[in-house]
Amino acid sequence: MSANKESDGGWKSFVWNSEKREFLGRTGSSWLKIFLFYVIFYGCLAGIFIGTIQALLLTLSNYKPTYQDRVAPPGLSHTPRSVKSEIAYTKSNEESYRKYTDAMSEFLKTYDLDIQTDGQNFEDCGASPQTYKERGGLEDSELGQRKACRFDRKLLGVCSGLDDPHYGFNEGKPCLIVKLNRIVNFKPRAPTNNQSLPEVLHAKSQPNLIPIYCKNKRDEDESKIGEIKYYGMGEGFPLQYYPYYGRLLHAQYLQPLVAIQFTNLTLDQELRIECKVYGANIDYSEKDRYQGRFDVKFTIAS
Repeated sequence: MSANKESDGGWKSFVWNSEKREFLGRTGSSWLKIFLFYVIFYGCLAGIFIGTIQALLLTLSNYKPTYQDRVAPPGLSHTPRSVKSEIAYTKSNEESYRKYTDAMSEFLKTYDLDIQTDGQNFEDCGASPQTYKERGGLEDSELGQRKACRFDRKLLGVCSGLDDPHYGFNEGKPCLIVKLNRIVNFKPRAPTNNQSLPEVLHAKSQPNLIPIYCKNKRDEDESKIGEIKYYGMGEGFPLQYYPYYGRLLHAQYLQPLVAIQFTNLTLDQELRIECKVYGANIDYSEKDRYQGRFDVKFTIAS
């Protein structure tokens, strides 16, 4: 019992030694010195960290990306999106495709003309494809907000959702709404010659337009796709909607859209379709299937 008491006494003495007035083996002045040391040490580390961050921020602009040399060409995306790019539904069952049509209606709300009436934020940029609409450099922040070109969703024809809220899904003629993803200050260049274009686009080539073309991805689907129709200004992406100046300077910016309608898809078949845009500075990557293109799989049950 005496050994246990001595052991307990040694432990208590280590926590607080009343004779030497030590807590955990150190006096009050010793603990104060250690506390001040770590306050100063970590304060200096925090100061160095904050200083380097502030120095870095001084080299950055709120309006212009410092480096864009590794930015890939824009991605090509479509609405509605789906899991694994597969759109599958039953033509006679509205509930099976409601999620697709709801997504398209929600996306196109921002393209209603009644929210593009403000003359301070929007302007008409022509009814046909034209060259770039320059609004000053990114560094000219004193110019304030840049106007955005209006885009009337009526240009999307039967895929606008104004006359057909089902976007053709109920007839087995579904629409896709396609856009080029935004890249600050990027100017897509139209194809310089017809050699880079599919043969069917040779006659439609325009100097101020980025064309788009869809076809079967698998050879065995060629006879099952049917006619594909394109709606939009010039059936492509007109250059006057570029460049994009960023969220701070171009808050009301609207990307030009193209609607694609597949008018005669074979029912009860799994069909893979690939769509590409063609431009002098738009490339494709095997690592990114949305860079300048996308593919989608349709399965429409009767």
